[in-house]
Amino acid sequence: MRVWDIHPGYLNRQSLLGEHRELHGLVSILVHSKKGYSRHPETIRWIGYGWALKQRHRELVCEMNLRGYKDKSPVRTRSNQGKWPAEYIDDPRTQFEILKEKYLNKEKGRIPLPRNTQELWSHHKYSVMARDARKYKEIGQKVSAKRINFETLSKELVEILRTRPSEGGIRNSLQHMWGYVSNEEFIVDKRNIESWSLKRLLANTQENVKNSNEPYLTKSTALSELMVWL
Repeated sequence: MRVWDIHPGYLNRQSLLGEHRELHGLVSILVHSKKGYSRHPETIRWIGYGWALKQRHRELVCEMNLRGYKDKSPVRTRSNQGKWPAEYIDDPRTQFEILKEKYLNKEKGRIPLPRNTQELWSHHKYSVMARDARKYKEIGQKVSAKRINFETLSKELVEILRTRPSEGGIRNSLQHMWGYVSNEEFIVDKRNIESWSLKRLLANTQENVKNSNEPYLTKSTALSELMVWL
């Protein structure tokens, strides 16, 4: 049993659907006090964090939807709203290492496993931009100057993505993303874009990314995870 902490975009199809299945099993154990796996470390660390489990489920579902899968089994646990478990079974850096070994000569996830801090940061830039422009600039400078290591950055990014972005922050990120994939067949001026709902702007961006296979945004965590908050 495992609930990953890194973004589900890094999971291949089997791991993504497997975590979704195991998360539902974990919720069932916690809600109905079932004995199976009740003493498993993964179960224990989620005790009292029903809201966080619901959020992780939404992350999985938004990634599944992006890849063409549908979910018809919502999670409605709500305990400890806004709080996440403080402990990891494996820290985020180790989780990337586990996946690297697991995926040798196998199908990879939507987002390729990062080989260094620069790649890791490039995957998360728009997710961070949606939450904190100051932090976005600060992390970017540290990565460029090589003043942050992979272990520290991977943990910081997991924790940042667990915080709610503002509506203005989401729109700012999506407008930047839209600039990569808007085309002459679908020209709109800035006023029209600003009249769109955030959900519509993200959905249109997702569609254009899939149609164009734009390499930069195809690897972005924001492409699925921002939908969690809309």
